[in-house]
Amino acid sequence: MPRKKKTPDFEQSLSDLEALVGRMEQGELTLDDSLAAFEDGIRLTRECQSFLDQAEQKVQILSSNDGKLTVAPFDTEQD
Repeated sequence: MPRKKKTPDFEQSLSDLEALVGRMEQGELTLDDSLAAFEDGIRLTRECQSFLDQAEQKVQILSSNDGKLTVAPFDTEQD
């Protein structure tokens, strides 16, 4: 039975995006390679945004009280 391709997590997608940007910033890619890298960058950016949107939804669900978002003030004062 073939193994399923492992789904990347947020940290991996972000790391891949940072590496890709680093390669593009060096300015040594051909036009075709730059275009392919840009396409990969767009895909990785969308993956990262999707992970962040899902995390935000989870936080809202966990913070809700009967469907109403409960926001507690953050106390910055330390004793």
